[in-house]
Amino acid sequence: MERNSEKYILTEGMNWEDLGGGVSRKILGYDNQIMMVLVKFEKGALGTPHSHFHTQATYCVSGKFQFEIDGVKQIVSGRDGVYIEPNLLHSAVCLEAGMLIDTFSPVREDFLTGKKPSYFGNQD
Repeated sequence: MERNSEKYILTEGMNWEDLGGGVSRKILGYDNQIMMVLVKFEKGALGTPHSHFHTQATYCVSGKFQFEIDGVKQIVSGRDGVYIEPNLLHSAVCLEAGMLIDTFSPVREDFLTGKKPSYFGNQD
């Protein structure tokens, strides 16, 4: 099924989709091959270990995050990038509140159906 987003996605006035656990998102654009998502994290929010068949590239807009990809940990902050190969186990802990831009290929169909990922939560 061929589908794509509007050509311009203006975020002002656009509601955040609450994913729970201190994480929310706005879908910024997509077609069948690619999707870009703005994700906002509160301090202590978690992306618990998970994997998916999508290639993922993430840009850290602000904040500080500890990522773990395939057993290797790295702290990233504003203006850093992260690349995650398909099917690799990965996670993140938000150390300082911030925002990420996640890009996926192909499109995350589960995001378009309104399914909320089960891998977000808060650190105890």
